Amino acid sequence: MQKYEKLEKIGEGTYGTVFKGKNRETQEIVALKRVRLDDDDEGVPSSALREICLLKELRHVNIVRLSDVLHSEKKLTLVFEHCDQDLKKYFDSLNGEIDPDVVKRMLFHKNVLHRDLKPQNLLINKNGELKLADFGLARAFGIPVRYVDDQLKRIFKLLGTPTEETWPGMTSLPDYKPYPMYHPTTNFSQVVPKLNAKGRDLLQKLLVCNPANRISADEAMQHSYFTDLPAAVKNG
Repeated sequence: MQKYEKLEKIGEGTYGTVFKGKNRETQEIVALKRVRLDDDDEGVPSSALREICLLKELRHVNIVRLSDVLHSEKKLTLVFEHCDQDLKKYFDSLNGEIDPDVVKRMLFHKNVLHRDLKPQNLLINKNGELKLADFGLARAFGIPVRYVDDQLKRIFKLLGTPTEETWPGMTSLPDYKPYPMYHPTTNFSQVVPKLNAKGRDLLQKLLVCNPANRISADEAMQHSYFTDLPAAVKNG
């Protein structure tokens, strides 16, 4: 760690702690992600290795850059480019008010498959560029089982509890269990009152339990909600 100066803590999670740091040689501001290595662990966690391997291969303007890896007996430190805030902090700073055009641009960014997308894993640098972060580690810990029922009930209260009639074959799926019957919300304008009609139409086509009836990613990108985007954004 002689190469990097630790400045302040900027985040903490199950895997360890993230610090703001500085490269002593170049003066570049970086993010230092320290992964705890427990005594009973056999070397570096496989989830950390997966993240390192993925990010060494992935080079994209919208994926946070891994620039260095430091490994000692008790500690693993991943050195990332520094981003000023995450999407949640950005939303909070706007008090719930965000320019619809900004939303469209963020939605239209080229994507990479990620199994733990949430505002805390979407970082924003000082230029307003969106950066996808946290590959591997978040997936290893996932969502605690106790929250699954709560999340499903929230989904079903909005979309209605799926049945064999609305989703044929659903009861034969692995880990299926019955849930209380909820009726779908009929007025999406009350759920997202600040979203325009085209946006609500796209949202309703995306939020469908039965995947056979759900709009595809390619179809979503062609939706009329995005028709007024500048050509540079669509082709970028």
